Amino acid sequence: MPLIEIHLLKGRTTEQKKKLLASVTQAVSESIDAPLPSIRVWINELADDDYMVAGHMASDRKKTSD
Repeated sequence: MPLIEIHLLKGRTTEQKKKLLASVTQAVSESIDAPLPSIRVWINELADDDYMVAGHMASDRKKTSD
């Protein structure tokens, strides 16, 4: 049973997440011949103040890129 965990910063729409989960599910099925009912995919969303990139909080990086 393939188990796929995706980590994203919060901010995507439900439709974007649905599309991502469906695409990943299909890719796993096709690439390793896993039956669709056996595939589990989920998203863990992180707040931008819970994540650091290159020593900078994602929330701070977002402010400087606006």
